[in-house]
Amino acid sequence: MTAVLTDADIHARLAEAVLDQRLSPGQRLREDELGQAFGVSRTRIRQVLIRLASEDLVTLVPNAGARVAEPTPDEAREVFGARRLLEPELLASFVARATAADLRALQGWIRDEERARTEARRHDAIRHAGSFHLHIAEHAGNRTLARLLRPLVMRTSLVLMRYGPQEIRDERDAGCNCQEHRTILAALKLRDAAAASRAMLAHLARLEAQLRFHDEPKTSPGLAMLLGLDEGSTA
Repeated sequence: MTAVLTDADIHARLAEAVLDQRLSPGQRLREDELGQAFGVSRTRIRQVLIRLASEDLVTLVPNAGARVAEPTPDEAREVFGARRLLEPELLASFVARATAADLRALQGWIRDEERARTEARRHDAIRHAGSFHLHIAEHAGNRTLARLLRPLVMRTSLVLMRYGPQEIRDERDAGCNCQEHRTILAALKLRDAAAASRAMLAHLARLEAQLRFHDEPKTSPGLAMLLGLDEGSTA
């Protein structure tokens, strides 16, 4: 039996596709194509796109449809500025309540990121790196800040797709940096919020410094293929 997808399921799949960069900045999101890929009506797709637009992941243009948001250079800088305000606060809360299981989970995300880097899987490396940051936010005990950070991490993925290095050439490429994450984790294990915040701010500054605002965007395949869906299948 074909699985019935809820609007929340469709939203999650599209958001994940943005986070791991299968959907490129500026890519057209056709309601009919998405409806066919997910096996739902255009009306339902439109509601999901409106929600994604409220999260700044999609741009809705009158009489032109929806596109994956394409951050401008100024917007890219604003994303990092906002993260520099939020993440030290989240780290401080995380230090106060993190369990051994939380720290092991962070170690796991680093390990997955390192494996993806070794295998030159750029998109996977960035996705695992984002999960490292989101795990801290979601287990810091501040739901409001966590909700604010999630779309910023997703927009960071768009920024990196648009302006970041397009190939993994060394340890500094593909977005976040495993050694920098290890430094943050080491401070967290010591329950040293100040050291963890300093490491996080240095990490975000380095990440922003690698952006190049003169590169041209890349083109992408069809939506169903990018979303991992067979034509007409919702399984």
